[in-house]
Amino acid sequence: MWRTHNCGELRLDDKGKSVTISGWIQKIRDKGGLIWIDLRDRYGITQIILEEGETDPGLIDLARSLGREFVIQVQGEVVERVSKNPKNPTGDIEIKAESINILNRSKVPPFTIEDETDGGEELRMKYRYLDLRRGTVRKKLELRHKVMQKTREYLSSIEFMEVETPVLIKSTPEGARDFIVPSRMNPGEFYALPQSPQTFKQLLMVSGFDRYFQIVKCFRDEDLRADRQPEFTQIDCEMSFVSRDDVLSTFEGLTKFLFREVNKVDLEDFPVMSYQDVMAKYGTDKPDLRFGMPITDLSGIAKNHDFNVFNSAESILAICVERAADYTRKQIDQLTDWVKRPQVGARGLVYVKYNEDGSLKSSVDKFYDQEDLKKWFAQAEGKPGDLLLILAGDDKSTRFAAGELRLHMGNTLKLMNPDEFKPLWVVDFPLLEWDEETQRYYAMHHPFTSPKEEDLEQIEKNPGNVSANAYDLVINGVEIGGGSIRIHDRSIQEKMFKALGFTEEEAKEQFGFLLNAFEYGAPPHGGIAFGFDRLCSLMGGSTSIRDYIAFPKNNSGRDLMIDTPSEISPEQLEELSIKLISKTKES
Repeated sequence: MWRTHNCGELRLDDKGKSVTISGWIQKIRDKGGLIWIDLRDRYGITQIILEEGETDPGLIDLARSLGREFVIQVQGEVVERVSKNPKNPTGDIEIKAESINILNRSKVPPFTIEDETDGGEELRMKYRYLDLRRGTVRKKLELRHKVMQKTREYLSSIEFMEVETPVLIKSTPEGARDFIVPSRMNPGEFYALPQSPQTFKQLLMVSGFDRYFQIVKCFRDEDLRADRQPEFTQIDCEMSFVSRDDVLSTFEGLTKFLFREVNKVDLEDFPVMSYQDVMAKYGTDKPDLRFGMPITDLSGIAKNHDFNVFNSAESILAICVERAADYTRKQIDQLTDWVKRPQVGARGLVYVKYNEDGSLKSSVDKFYDQEDLKKWFAQAEGKPGDLLLILAGDDKSTRFAAGELRLHMGNTLKLMNPDEFKPLWVVDFPLLEWDEETQRYYAMHHPFTSPKEEDLEQIEKNPGNVSANAYDLVINGVEIGGGSIRIHDRSIQEKMFKALGFTEEEAKEQFGFLLNAFEYGAPPHGGIAFGFDRLCSLMGGSTSIRDYIAFPKNNSGRDLMIDTPSEISPEQLEELSIKLISKTKES
C-alpha cells in the first residue's frame, strides 16, 4: 500500500493513528536536533518530524540525504503539533516518522516549486510538468474541472445531449486560417482541423437532436495573445424550435448556475443592449460595465466655432471623469501621449476642468467661452470637480479611441472591482462588414447567421444594412460567448453566400452537404458557443487563459516543453506526397 491517506486530509481527530503517506518533498528544515519535512501531493502539505533521541539515527541520516522534489513514502504516527499553522488545513498535526522509503530521487528543479516561484514564464512552460505541481496552478485546473463538470450537470438536467463531432473535417474559406492535415490515403488532398463544430451541430438539428452540447477542442491558425491559443476549448451548444430570447434565457441560466456553484456569486438578471447602442455609449461591443463613464457625443454643440479640429471632425466624443478636475498638466500630457500611441490612434486630446468654484478651464479657452463649456458638461451630465476628456476625428477610429481611453481611466482610477461581475447581452449586430482591401463583404459572425426577419428583403440589394439575429455575452469587458439564430432555409442561405461573394459553384463545393440537408426538413434553430478557457480565466480572476490550460502554447504558438512545431523526416514527407520548397537567400 503506497498510502493510507493523502497529504491534505489528516486532522487532529486522526491523532494516534499509524498512517502511510506519499508525495514530493516541498521543503526540509534541519535544526540540528529536529528535522521537519514538508511533504506535498495534489491534495495539500503534511509536515513530517524526526527528533534526535526519539527517531532511529539511521532514519535521521537518511532524512539528511534527501532533497527537494524527492518522491518518498513515510510511515508514522499522527501527533499534535506544538507550534500549529492555522494557514494550513493540516497545520494542527504532524507525522512522527518511523520509516522513510525513497521512491524516486530528483535533480534540483530549475525553479522553486512554490506559489511564489522564481521561475519566469518561458522557463516554467519548458518544465510545465514541474510548474503543475505548484498550488496556484493546480487550483486553476481544479476550477476548470469544476466548471466543466457543472456545465455538464446543468445542460444534462435540461435535456441537452452531448454528441461528439469529427476532428478531421473539410477546409472552408470563411473565418480564421485552418490548420491543415494531409491525407496519406488520398495524395494531394487535405483535411482541416475544426475552427468550431458549426455545420455539424446544425446537421444534428436537422437530424432531430433538438438540444446538443459538446465541450470541444477547436483550432485556429491565427496570431496569438494572452486570451488566444491555437487550440482552445468551447462549450458548444445548439437548440431547435427556439427564438433568440429562448437561447438567451437558457444560457443566462447556465452562466448564473456556474457562477453560483463555482464562485458562490449570485448574478443579477443580464441587461440587453443593441450593438448600435453599445458602440455609441462605450466605443466597443464588449464593454466593461463595472463602472460608468459613458461616451457623450458633442458633435452637435461643439462645431461652428473657430476651432478647425472640431469643425473638420466627423465625430467629437467625450468621457466625463468624476472627481478628476484636480489632474495636473503633467497628468493631462501623459494622457495625451497615451491616446496618440499607435494602438489607440488618436491625433490629440482636449480637456475641460470643471472647478469646484463653478469656473471652467480648458485647453480650448481661446475658442470657447464658459457658457459653451458648461453646455458640454451638461450634455455629459458632469458636475463641479469633474474632468471632460474629448477626442475628435472620423467616427470609427475616434469611437474606438474613446472606448480605449474609457477603459484606461477605469483601470487608472481602480474602478474595476475584481470581485464584481457585470454581464451584458449585446444583440442585433450587423450581418456583414465591408473590407476595403478585398472589396467584399465578410460575415461578422459566420455565414450561417440568420438576418433579422424585417431586413430579409435587403440582403440582395443592401447587404450592408442588414442586421443579424446574433448575440454575444460579455462579462467585465470580456466576450465570453457568442451565437445566433441560424439560417434553416436553403434559398436564404444561398442568398447569404451570394452576398459574401461566393459563386453558385463555390457555395455548392464548400457547403453543398448543408444546403442539401436544408431540403430535408431543417427546423428553426439557434445556438451559442462559450470560450471555455476564457470563461475559466474570468471566473478565476486571471487575464491569461494559459493559466487554465494544462499544457499551453506560448505567444509564438510553440510548445516549449515538447519543442513543437518541429520538422518531420523526408520519409514522412514523401509518404504524404508533400514536397517542401527550400528557402534560399535569393528567395
